[in-house]
Amino acid sequence: MNAPIRLFVFGLGYSAGAFARAMKAKADWVGGTVRTVDKAVALAAEGLRAFTFDGSAAGIGIGEAIRQATHLVVSIPPEHTDPVLACHRSSILAAAQLQWIGYLSTVGVYGDYGGAWVDEDTAPEPKRGRSAERFAAEHAWQVAAAERGVPLAVLRIAGICGPGRNAFAKLAEGTARRIVKPGQVFNRIHVDDIVQTLDAALDRNAAGIFNLADDEPAPPQDVVAYAAELMGVPPPPEVPFDEADLSEMARSFYGENKRVSNRRIKEALGVALRYPTYREGLADMWERGRWR
Repeated sequence: MNAPIRLFVFGLGYSAGAFARAMKAKADWVGGTVRTVDKAVALAAEGLRAFTFDGSAAGIGIGEAIRQATHLVVSIPPEHTDPVLACHRSSILAAAQLQWIGYLSTVGVYGDYGGAWVDEDTAPEPKRGRSAERFAAEHAWQVAAAERGVPLAVLRIAGICGPGRNAFAKLAEGTARRIVKPGQVFNRIHVDDIVQTLDAALDRNAAGIFNLADDEPAPPQDVVAYAAELMGVPPPPEVPFDEADLSEMARSFYGENKRVSNRRIKEALGVALRYPTYREGLADMWERGRWR
């Protein structure tokens, strides 16, 4: 019989929250952090041990929960420095039961490769401030995990899609746009595939860097057009990138173009993507009414 899993998640947001819910069936207990008391109360009603943590100071009760935890997942982005290590490093280093850490990062750390393929051995060249901070945080967690003597999996995640985060929702809201920049592609990953990859990494106490991305980097305008086709609505008109009214942050995403290889999660973790391209993910959400 396997030893009981006690999972603590820093940042019970969209993806890590889905993972925490999925782990309730196999873990002795699952706990984690949110930013507000209201969210903590709501998650407690779902059977999760929820603590408040805003990144500015150690959260009440979190240190003791970490010391009981066997597995730790971190899904809080850095704010200049990593807030979890800034506030709870000593508790993590003192966690005698801890067996594994998973750190959720972003494929944005690779920077711009002009549409070329990148994999986990590709040298990161983060251009944007947030991506550079993520890359620095990856290194900080590698140092902390080595000091504690536990394996660390750094999970670099592509654009996340799933219920509530998809082209259907944007079409329904009237906010979907088909911005065309010739040659531009993005990878995506369905939240269900994030959950199953995290589960596989945890089961194996996997160490190293892993890209969480789909099989087909695709132009963003194609994704919107396919969703519109499934919905039976006309797609929004194409807008040339140079004419698009974009925020500085949105425009910066288009400044990075790469194709992200997911071979390692398949070969090292045995992952078979449920949604290998955007088409399977959108079709499943539409057919099952899971897009809202």
